[in-house]
Amino acid sequence: MAYLPRKRAKTIKGKIKHWPESSETGLLGFGGFKAGMTHVAYIENDKNSPYKDQEIFCPVTILDAPPLFMYGIRVYKRTMEGLRAIAEAHADSVKDNKYLARKIALPKEIKASEQLAKLDEIVSNEEGLEIRGLFASQPHLSALSRKKPDLLEIKIGGNKISDSFQYAKDHFGKPVRAFDVLKAGQVVDVAAVSKGKGTQGPIKRFRVHKVQHKSRKAVRKVGCLGPETPSRICWTAPRGGQMGFHQRTEYNKQIIKISEKGEEINPQGGLIRYGLVKGDYILIKGSVPGAKKRFVRLRASIRGVKDIAAPEITYVNVLSQQMK
Repeated sequence: MAYLPRKRAKTIKGKIKHWPESSETGLLGFGGFKAGMTHVAYIENDKNSPYKDQEIFCPVTILDAPPLFMYGIRVYKRTMEGLRAIAEAHADSVKDNKYLARKIALPKEIKASEQLAKLDEIVSNEEGLEIRGLFASQPHLSALSRKKPDLLEIKIGGNKISDSFQYAKDHFGKPVRAFDVLKAGQVVDVAAVSKGKGTQGPIKRFRVHKVQHKSRKAVRKVGCLGPETPSRICWTAPRGGQMGFHQRTEYNKQIIKISEKGEEINPQGGLIRYGLVKGDYILIKGSVPGAKKRFVRLRASIRGVKDIAAPEITYVNVLSQQMK
């Protein structure tokens, strides 16, 4: 049955429930828009690979990664019931940001300096705290036509809570680029919402076999829904329903390149159903969930996989995807 329940995701952007522990001070995640896929050739540098020192081809996913704007800081406290938000601060620039105004509205009489002073007092006196940054994507810097940003939280790692809080204050009210958080060769987890395919029957949804041609009135259905006793349909019986648009997390994806020159990766005529990558981008080895233009979230590997040295890329396919 794989994943249950197979229902529509609550939000269109990826959701991260857990964050890894990290001794390095800095953000433990990032995000970008899925622009499309291409393929590259690189020199294999894995000593355990049978293709060591050989040139191999590999599919890669292109993430358009404009800077994330850090508009706030939120402090959590660990309780018996889990994490509980106890205080937060928002930058003064939020009130004048015409893009963020589409998403949130803050009272103008509250100043950021007063909120930060309150957070300083809490961090210095409380124990068992966790610092997270509040970020907004900037789709107006990408090829997307929409302007409304995606809001997300990213945990800030560090040995001491004071170091994490200082990092948050240093980036408070400023944009954060992918270079500041990620590096080539890093292994990350990818969270996104898969492609939505609407309501489908059990043949397509669960890949069960069709009923033989002359056995029943229908062919594309399940041959048996279960035993006579108990007199109800078990939850394990394949049934029709929602397919796709599910929250999915894929583990241990390698970043093979991060660059600020979008022209290096743009194919002739642009990426189909996306356009041109204008600035920062991330190349991820293999595929990631979701349709094009969908917001994809990255997180430091929660399974503790060590980073791998970034391979030497010898070729990037930039031929036209228009089939002309």
